[in-house]
Amino acid sequence: MNGICTLGNDYVYDQLIALLNSIDVILGSDIPVCIYPFDEQTQRIADAIAKRPNVFLYDNQESIKRWDKFMLEASPASMNRNKYRIYGGHRRFCAFDGPFDRFVYLDADTLVMNSLDFVFDKLDEYDCVVYDFQFKHPDKVYNIKSDKLFEVFDKNRLLKEIFCSGFYASKKGLFNQEKIAELLSYLRSGERKILYPTGDQPVLNYIFMRSSTSVYNFAHHLPDNQVTGCTVTSKHFEEIDKILYDKGNRLTYLHYIGVPPHINQAVCAGENIEFPYRELFLYYRYLHEPEKRPVFQNSPKPYDAPLPNLFTRALRKFKLIIH
Repeated sequence: MNGICTLGNDYVYDQLIALLNSIDVILGSDIPVCIYPFDEQTQRIADAIAKRPNVFLYDNQESIKRWDKFMLEASPASMNRNKYRIYGGHRRFCAFDGPFDRFVYLDADTLVMNSLDFVFDKLDEYDCVVYDFQFKHPDKVYNIKSDKLFEVFDKNRLLKEIFCSGFYASKKGLFNQEKIAELLSYLRSGERKILYPTGDQPVLNYIFMRSSTSVYNFAHHLPDNQVTGCTVTSKHFEEIDKILYDKGNRLTYLHYIGVPPHINQAVCAGENIEFPYRELFLYYRYLHEPEKRPVFQNSPKPYDAPLPNLFTRALRKFKLIIH
């Protein structure tokens, strides 16, 4: 069975609802969607998906604990155990335990823009299928200053196989207990030092590459006149009927990378903060409840505006200046 996976908690509620609504529109409301819990704060999500029979929260505690334990060992930050604690991003790895034989994983801060059939079809030939340009920034996945990195991985593999953990397709059962134990043995032997020091994206890339699984990236193989971008950092996308196009080609997905969840929360609460493709986000967020869409009263301010300095904040606190 094929399915869609994502990761979330109540903190990313607004983004998650927008994603689920985009799945409804583009892929249909029958495709199963599994949400992996970032942490235990999921009550608001649980209440919302009670009306969506195709969507469910993952609750296999054995699987969750197994990947929690793995991440505690695998992350380079774990070498400083006095200051280290894991966060829940790695729980997306639970998809390798089920419930879908083949899955497409999407971060909560994404919107589906096109059919994913071509992605699922490519899994007939490869273990992992991606579509992004993370390979242009390997320093966000590996410690490229490490001599050991190039002992473990050939430079050409780094250019071809690195991918963003926000969108990928793969299969159940790739990483069983035996394979996990093997990977941990490599990491303990010193290979943790070749990883970018934080986050689950480096670990995900590592387990695929160290296992010599086959990775296919559409960005490497599509003709130049067909390949599209996928992130909000690209400002040139054209919107037609609530779908984005890149020079005439329909996007597969849009990733709101760099727009933190608290910005979406504030906007949904009525604060007029501009961010790229905001209207598209709001359309999908309030698709089934347009009457709740915020009406902005004040002039917009950019989401990435610099924070005021301490002196300015102090003046505001004492109402000596206004916002």
